[in-house]
Formats: sequence, structure tokens, C-alpha cells
Amino acid sequence: MGTPFDDTAIDNALADLTAGEEAWAATPLPRRRELLDEIHARTGRFAEDWVRAACVIKGLDEDSPLAGEEWMSGPLTLLQATAAMSATLAVLEAGYSPLTGLALKEAPGGRVAVPILPHGGYDRLLLNGFSGEVWLRPGVDADTARRRAGLAQLDPTATGGIGAVLGAGNITSIPPLDALYELYAHNRVVALKLNPITDPLFTVFEMVFEPLLELGVLRILTGGAEQGGYLVHHPDVAHVHMTGSANTHDAIVWGPSPERAQRKKDNRPLLDKPITSELGGVSPTIVVPGAWSDADLRYQAEHVATQRLHNGGYNCVAAQTVVLSADWDRKDEFLDELRLALERAPQRTAYYPGSDARVADALASYPQAERLGAGRVLIDQLPRTDTPLLRTEYFSPVLGVVELPYAGGEFLQRAVDFANAELTGTLGANVIAPPTTIRRLGVAFHRAIERLRYGAIAVNAWTGLAFLTPRAAWGAFPGHTLDDVQSGIGVVHNALLLDDVERTVVRGPFRPAPRSLLGGELALSPKPPWFVDNATAATTGRRLTEFYAAANPARLPGVFLSALRG
Repeated sequence: MGTPFDDTAIDNALADLTAGEEAWAATPLPRRRELLDEIHARTGRFAEDWVRAACVIKGLDEDSPLAGEEWMSGPLTLLQATAAMSATLAVLEAGYSPLTGLALKEAPGGRVAVPILPHGGYDRLLLNGFSGEVWLRPGVDADTARRRAGLAQLDPTATGGIGAVLGAGNITSIPPLDALYELYAHNRVVALKLNPITDPLFTVFEMVFEPLLELGVLRILTGGAEQGGYLVHHPDVAHVHMTGSANTHDAIVWGPSPERAQRKKDNRPLLDKPITSELGGVSPTIVVPGAWSDADLRYQAEHVATQRLHNGGYNCVAAQTVVLSADWDRKDEFLDELRLALERAPQRTAYYPGSDARVADALASYPQAERLGAGRVLIDQLPRTDTPLLRTEYFSPVLGVVELPYAGGEFLQRAVDFANAELTGTLGANVIAPPTTIRRLGVAFHRAIERLRYGAIAVNAWTGLAFLTPRAAWGAFPGHTLDDVQSGIGVVHNALLLDDVERTVVRGPFRPAPRSLLGGELALSPKPPWFVDNATAATTGRRLTEFYAAANPARLPGVFLSALRG
């Protein structure tokens, strides 16, 4: 897509959507479900075009293992989301709650936990040993959860006007997922403005979403900040949703820097309509000491490197601060393995605008920083308070290490306190701990997970798994406000259409198979295909996408063979 939409083109698109809102209100649940099924089919049909365009954007060779990231976080994610949302609408269509048949559990603090992974036999095969739950807010009981699940689809005729969605420029499934959530969770027709970085996907998205474009309930726009500003302030737009940084959010809500502070002080937002958001932050990975083998150190160092370097480090939930026990007898060995993992990870282009400048800022703030090649930076022995890395989302391959002078259970509790109090943002937190340590800590470990104030928590997994899981809710921990937005307001994805979401918690095996079985974990999963050093990630990602597009069990052996070779 070359020329950005001008004001007249945006006016015309919004006029189309005004008429399209009536069409959406008149669209019954069966047809809404069919639309999802059609988008699912078209996603499979155009998946290769999607990945080809994404590789152009990110400077990747299509045959590189790193292209696996584009298969998995692009068309594969949308295929899973449309299938999951279609299943939810089928249940609503039959007159039942989306939670019918699900065994709701109790989470710490008396919360209701909704199981979201595994969901069905294919999850049990393909993600064996991984699990996940959505925890609802305290005080919400199971009956209330069942009654409210379905959100706007409980009354599909009550539409909510036009929603403007400002798409992300990093993970290519974010704009489509956010547009679908506006339509199905909130009954708002959608003006989706792509980030200029993703303009090469314009034609692919038009092909995938042709059924919604034809119905008049979606328009896809291009342009920069000027077009985005015109769109969000347009009188025909009822609501705004954005993915990006807190700084971009504040520029939209409060205006440019010279007037922003005064507007905040006076509580005079420039934006005169509601806004929800998914923003970034400084995500921690808490490494709990214990009896780790050499293989454990190596594997989990690769895990942490993935949490930082996936998509080149340009993820809102990328790990930026590793929290270690200063008293752990294997701390130095773990850091040596982490340096090697960061150094050995495949080299790639710093495609995201401003990356080099942000890396330079980090190097200027920390002269002791280690440069590990391809713009990667490791900063060891950070101060525990009042230092830029704890407050600044670098959105680049910069990783810091903080050591806390505690051991055992006290370390974990202090690490949670540190993450909650010292780090900007609440989008995601990772906790890595051997199963023996988890069992030994018992209730104290589960209490620590409960106390983490993050919208996604991963135990022996990466929070990116919560993004990829369609029935997970994705967003910041609730409670942020326009003048202190942190990692955003509201959630997306959430294919069960749950109300009153507090957080998503996912868990994985501490070791890959077969070491997992030798260590007493009932998990058959090998090294996950999203690891940045997975040699067969591109093949596995393509085969997973082809499988989910057709749901053909005959394709599973090829998936397993590729995954085991990774």
C-alpha cells in the first residue's frame, strides 16, 4: 500500500461504517459465526502471502528458522482465534453459556479460575505439559462468571458505534485480533488503521477479511500519526483501542509534550471518548534458585534469551529484567550460559524504527554494559531502585540483571515485591523454578504467584504463550487510569468472551522431553518451536499453520517430526 488515506478517504470509510453498523446489528449469531469460519478459511488460503510480506517487513529470509516466528505469531494465531471464537458463538447460538461444560476451579485468594489450556485433544497432543487459566477478579463467583460470559454477543442487536483501532507495528496478528475483538466483544464496527511498518500487509489483510469488508463492518486504513490523529478525534468514532507505548497513548489522550503535563494536572484530556489499550513495560523474569543441573542452566538460559530476543526484542511483553538471587551458588554459571545464549541466537536486522537509538541510550546510561553482537546488550548488577532500565521500556535487545540478597522462599517473596514496586508496567511476568523447589515452597509459591500484579504470568513458560493461546485474556493487570496508564486498560483476545478478567496464568514444563520425564514431569513436549534457537522453527510453524487451517489429523506426524528435530 503506497499512498496513505487522506481526510476525505477516512470520512468516506467512516460513512461506510455508519451504514455498516446497521448491517451488523441485523446480523444474527449463526451468520456471525459463519463469518469467522470464512475468515478462518481465508487465513489458511493466504497464510503464505502473509508470511512472505512479514519477512519483507522484518528483513528475514523466508527459509530462515526465524521465519517460524512469523508463521506462529501471524496466521497461526489468527487461525486459532477464529476457531475458538466460532466455537464460543456456536455455544451461545444453542442458548448456553460459553463456560458450559468447563470445570471451573478455585485460584488463590478465592478467585474463580477458568481453564483455557489445554482445550481439546489437539492441545493435549501439541502442547503436552502446558496448561493455562484465566483468573477472574476477586468477588466474582462461578454463577456470575457463567452468566456474564459472552459479553456483547449476549445481545447482538445492541451495537456500540464505530471503534477506531490503531494497529501495532511488531507482531502481525495484533491488528486483526484487535479488530475482531472490537466486533465480537463490544459490537463495534471497526476502522482499523495499520501502523506504517505493516503497510505491506494491507492487501493480505483485505483478502483475509473480505467478508467483513463486503458487509461494511470493517475498513482498513493506512497512514501515519497525522491520519491516526484525524481518525481518533473524528466525531463519528465512539471508541479508540490502541497497541503501542505509554508515550504514544499519552500523546493521543493528553496531547503533545508542552501541554501534556498541564492537561493531566487539570484532568482535561484532549481525547473526548473512551480508550482501551495494550501497552508495554519492563517485564521481569524471576529465576528461583534450586538444584539445577548443567542442562537446566543451559536450557533455561536459552529460554530467557528467547523471552528477550523473540521478534528481535520488539515485543511489548519481552523480558527486560532478570531477577536473580545473589546467594545462589549457580548464579555465575547461569549468567555465563545466558551470555552464550544471547550471543549464539541467530543474527537479524534491527527493523523496528528507533531501535539503534534506544540501544545507544542504554549504553550511555550503563558504561559497564556488555555488547554481545547484533546490537544485543546485557547489563549485569543493576541497582535495585531508581535506575533507567527499571523504568524505561527499551523495546530493543537490551536485557538487565538485578540481584537480590536473599535465598529460598524469602528470595521469591522479595522478588515479587521488587517486580510490583520497582518495574514500570504490568503486562507480563515470568517465573522459572525447578519442580522440586515449587513442591518444597508449597503454598508460599502459589501465594507469590497470586501477589504478582501482572496481566499475564508464566511459570516455567514465556508469557508469549498467553498471547498465542486464543482463550487467554491479554492485557495489563486491571486498575490503571488514563493519567497513569502503565501497560494499558482493558483486555483483548479472550475467545470465551469472559467478563471481570484479572489475569492469565500459563504453566509449562521446566525441562523439555525426554528430560522432563526423567525429572518426574508428565510432559512430552520437546523444545518449543518459539525458542529463538530452534533449528526447525520455520518448518514447524508452517506445518502447524497448515494443520490448524485444515484440522487434518494426517498432518500431525509431520508436525511432530519437525518439532522433535528442533
